[in-house]
Amino acid sequence: MSGIAKLFVLLALLTFIVAVIGAWTGTIMGIGAEAFSRACTNLALLAIAIVMVFKEEGSSA
Repeated sequence: MSGIAKLFVLLALLTFIVAVIGAWTGTIMGIGAEAFSRACTNLALLAIAIVMVFKEEGSSA
């Protein structure tokens, strides 16, 4: 499950970059920067939830 969490973090980073670019340029594909920012937050929260729920027993990480 850590692979999915890492994928979500990578997607969150990508959507954050798109949100920053969208803040400077306006809408991207008709979607405002705030929507990308919300997507970034939701992906990061999903990654945190996956790590917290599926952490291995006895693991310090």
